Amino acid sequence: MGAPRIAVAVVTMGNRPEEVDALLRSVAKQDVPPERIVIVGNGCPLPEFARRLSLPGEVTPVELDENLGCPGGRNAALARLREFGDIDVVVDLDDDGLLVDADVLRRVRDLYAADERLGIVGFRIADELGETQQRHVPRLGKSDPRRGGYVTGFLGGGHALRMAMLDEVGDWPAEFFFAHEETDLAWRAADADWRILYAPELLLQHPKTSPARHAIYYRVNARNRVWLARRRLPIALVPVHLGVWVLLTLLRNRSGAGLRAWFGGFVEGVREPAGERRPMSWRTVWRLTRLGRPPVI
Repeated sequence: MGAPRIAVAVVTMGNRPEEVDALLRSVAKQDVPPERIVIVGNGCPLPEFARRLSLPGEVTPVELDENLGCPGGRNAALARLREFGDIDVVVDLDDDGLLVDADVLRRVRDLYAADERLGIVGFRIADELGETQQRHVPRLGKSDPRRGGYVTGFLGGGHALRMAMLDEVGDWPAEFFFAHEETDLAWRAADADWRILYAPELLLQHPKTSPARHAIYYRVNARNRVWLARRRLPIALVPVHLGVWVLLTLLRNRSGAGLRAWFGGFVEGVREPAGERRPMSWRTVWRLTRLGRPPVI
């Protein structure tokens, strides 16, 4: 088997042209260039990135008529890559991220070449000062962000996905639009015996932000959490997972408006169709627990 062929996908809302330029320049500096670069305009027109920056590999712009959210935009990139049929691994990068090191894609290639059951590789996210927020570490509690290893989830801002894994377990849950789509994909991958690796040596520089900056955050965070539990957990664990999440929300959130939006989303998640129910096996529950994050937290 030869070296995996890598593509880079970037989904943008069109409101960060300078950041996208900087990101693409960091991709152009990689010592192993991607075979293809797909840039998705999520409900926005795209400028001529490739012509202006002389990017490596074949650059494919995809302009969507409407904003399909993070997972919907990434699915559009995957659909275009499948049309070409020559990519083994896709690296998704936030449009305001930056690859600091020039060997990121080479390291990604080598990780996948060494493990045929490696499905997902998560990057370390750090701000301009090198600080990684605890919520960006895919482990419970306060954990060293520089300690890698096999985990139960990954971050959407910077990661790599094996195309064969996606062909088996399915693409992003587009109906989520934003929030918890990574967990839905990670749980499906784990249930199909694909490994998820957190590789902190793969660094994506990203401005320090809060997810609550998005106006829809509280509502979709709650709605998607309910959908996630309904879709992916054994029925006995659904009330346990949601009960723990409600308790944590009440302990952490001091905003009355935020709580009202959150509980409105929770009710929406209960009432609205959650999509296909494909619960993980109890064997997967045990595996995730052994990896440090039982799927009730």
